[in-house]
Amino acid sequence: MRIAQVAPLYESVPPKLYGGTERVVHYLTEELVKMGHDVTLFASGDSNTSAKLVPCCKEALRLGGAKDPLASHIYMLEQVIKRRRDFDIIHFHIDYIHFPLMRRLKISHVTTLHGRLDLPEFKPLYEEFKEMPVVSISNAQRAPLPFVNWVGTVYHGLPKDLYHFYAKPGDYLAFLGRISPEKRPDRAIKIAERAGMKLLIAAKVDKADWEYFETVIKPLLKSPWVEFIGEINDREKNEFLGKAYALLFPIDWPEPFGLVMIEAMACGTPIIAWRCGSVPEVIEEGISGFIVESIEEAVAAVEKVANIKRILCRKAFERRFTSEVMARNYLKVYEHVLAPYEPLLKVA
Repeated sequence: MRIAQVAPLYESVPPKLYGGTERVVHYLTEELVKMGHDVTLFASGDSNTSAKLVPCCKEALRLGGAKDPLASHIYMLEQVIKRRRDFDIIHFHIDYIHFPLMRRLKISHVTTLHGRLDLPEFKPLYEEFKEMPVVSISNAQRAPLPFVNWVGTVYHGLPKDLYHFYAKPGDYLAFLGRISPEKRPDRAIKIAERAGMKLLIAAKVDKADWEYFETVIKPLLKSPWVEFIGEINDREKNEFLGKAYALLFPIDWPEPFGLVMIEAMACGTPIIAWRCGSVPEVIEEGISGFIVESIEEAVAAVEKVANIKRILCRKAFERRFTSEVMARNYLKVYEHVLAPYEPLLKVA
């Protein structure tokens, strides 16, 4: 199959540091190439891929300090449209900016929606473009927009050998990702203090969240139970997660997926996560972690983590969340979009 993957330009594919969507696009692209498909990737020029790369800006926009990121994305759309006859299907990962074009062109396409969908301005937009074929990354993500043309749910996946398994747990709790109000690092700190266990925080701080970091989180970092490491790369991430006793995922928002959960599972590290968004779909209670709804329940879960067999946590990842599983499920979606009158196979 001739497949185009259209990635956001904010980060390279794969990203140098933080960047969930671009990372997933990379894993999907590489897996499709490995399966023998003819894949073209539209992305930033500093991307690294086995597919044919069409560079749409010199380097990732976040690193290059672009003043108007929309300009580069509009330029990318024009490059996609110029080459549209080269593909059997075009797979977009750039939210909705291509919808007006796709409505007017006879092109087989699908869009994975990677972000939250509960913002009030989304409802009139998606009502207008409700015929667009879209993919959710969890069933929970669909809740605000049940009326759109959902053609499948496909969970994210990682290469099976990206992270290696750690059989023995370490002696610290881990928080990994981004410092922001919805990620609730403050909850993680409270859990660690009450459980009497060291918490290591490996996280980036975006400009938009700097005030929150300075006023809310920074004072909490004075706790003797907390160590702030900052942003880490993939190589560092394996050891950071693998040597953790458990990953804390104390979110306070409708998380569409939560890539860090399956990264931890790949290392064999259990997760303690709040019952929000995709969490109940990703975590198998007592196998890959525990789902909680309060600080007290989270502290109690820390005490129960020792009952989880880390090898079963790893096997849950291999069974459900590898990039091969993800790619095969996307191929089912592509086949459905190309033959829309055939019944859609379940993909998640």
